[in-house]
Amino acid sequence: MPGAPRLSGGTLVVRLELVSIPTPTHPLDGLMYWPDREPVAAALYFHGNQMNFYTGPARFLPPALAEAGLAVLSFNRRGHDTLGTRASREPVGGAFQTVAEGLEDNELAARHLASLGFPNPIVIGHSNGGLLGACFAAAHPEVRALVLLSAHAGGRDFARRLSARGMWAGDRLEEITRQAEALIAQGRDRELILLPGWWHVVSARTFLDYSRNCPDLLEQASRIRCPVLFLRGDQEPVETYPAERFAEACSGPCRVVIVEDCDHFYIGAESRVTAIVLDWLKSVIEL
Repeated sequence: MPGAPRLSGGTLVVRLELVSIPTPTHPLDGLMYWPDREPVAAALYFHGNQMNFYTGPARFLPPALAEAGLAVLSFNRRGHDTLGTRASREPVGGAFQTVAEGLEDNELAARHLASLGFPNPIVIGHSNGGLLGACFAAAHPEVRALVLLSAHAGGRDFARRLSARGMWAGDRLEEITRQAEALIAQGRDRELILLPGWWHVVSARTFLDYSRNCPDLLEQASRIRCPVLFLRGDQEPVETYPAERFAEACSGPCRVVIVEDCDHFYIGAESRVTAIVLDWLKSVIEL
């Protein structure tokens, strides 16, 4: 278990190891969190759209999970953050991600974890990472448990529903769709388009890919047989984060928890969310 100890509050001791996982293009950078004893299991953490391995629940959950005895791999997909650069001045990031790339990144991270001796991971995903986590669990029956933190519904109509809430393309969905189609027809698929709402900026290719190829969360549910915990904040819309409908469709046991006074990013609810996740994991695996 390499890495330097990390201390927090005088009690939390875990070991951190920087990792870099090869892909066909840019590597996946992240952290392995190692407990101070032999790990009882391992977890993969999948971050949300335009986020990374050190923001949101990725910041507070992995250390607590490691303290409880889990080895945790928290990593950046190639489509992390909105825009950035890596080892050149070529722009990269979430504005250029594709659904297929995100699914591939999770497969590569899982193979890395398996190479360390953990072929049966716990999967934890927030928001779009939750949707991708459900896809992973549906394709991999060896997943021991799945934690969905405000996983969004996805589906082919998701971009329209997202825009109706003032995000993505807002009231300009048809206009921006035509703009993206025109750019791609001209061979300018990486050209950036300004959006009136979150994500704020996106490439033409990614705009159409996310609008048309986003997986459907509820379609994954019937293929998932491992135990599932689905959290949603009480300030989040039910139709966007359909925990109850997912539980009804899920082939395995699924517990739904609605966290009071809680938004999509769990601000101010970090300790409560951590306790819920840890208590549930202790009930389905030995920690």
